[in-house]
Amino acid sequence: MAYKHTNNKGTDYYLHSTEVTLRGSGKIQRIYFFSKKESGAMDDLPEGYMIVENSRTGLPVLKKG
Repeated sequence: MAYKHTNNKGTDYYLHSTEVTLRGSGKIQRIYFFSKKESGAMDDLPEGYMIVENSRTGLPVLKKG
């Protein structure tokens, strides 16, 4: 089941991840992002991360902590 977060405005966001190649070093790094689309979403929140919301827009972001 896809990991869903409902923000303070009542909008549902789903957690996604992808691997990107960094331009300067060529290293591969995993990034996490939220989307309104459910397809391809992750099942769980990654260990060591928490969700915080932008107070103005309500957009959720992951934060290590």
